[in-house]
Amino acid sequence: MERDLLRKPLHFDSARRRLWIRGQRCHHGASGALLATAGVLGLMGLRVRPLAGLVAAGGLMMAHDWKDRSVWFARGCQD
Repeated sequence: MERDLLRKPLHFDSARRRLWIRGQRCHHGASGALLATAGVLGLMGLRVRPLAGLVAAGGLMMAHDWKDRSVWFARGCQD
């Protein structure tokens, strides 16, 4: 990733189908982990049943990106 792209708040590479937020690559497995955690906390605290869908969606996102789990929260652009 070029240095000038690091200054952009969002960058999407359509050829490789990757998203960067402020120079940090955004993995959908990491996003899924955050969704699932938020859903579980919401289920425990609020006891709102529709949040189970959030947990399921997060779990599916993590399962789909499982092969890259070692770099989900790694710093840098990860080219």
